[in-house]
Amino acid sequence: MQNTSITIRTDKEIKDRVKNLYAALGMDLTTAVNVFFRQSLLHNGMPFEITLDVPNSTTLAALAEGDKMINDPAAPRYSSVEALFEDLMN
Repeated sequence: MQNTSITIRTDKEIKDRVKNLYAALGMDLTTAVNVFFRQSLLHNGMPFEITLDVPNSTTLAALAEGDKMINDPAAPRYSSVEALFEDLMN
């Protein structure tokens, strides 16, 4: 197999951090990039899921419930965690 070179640009801090991370794993940046490339070929795409950080339906429902409680003047209010627990125990 014939070798070739690749030049990439990245933030210096990112490079230093991943260099240290991969060194702790026993590999250099070249080895890490080659592992990434081989995994990409094995998966026929990115070797990990790329997603937006979107809340799931349970989280969205909890956020909506929280908003409703904040805007409800009849919702109980507590000045401390102790007061909340005292109310819960009664």
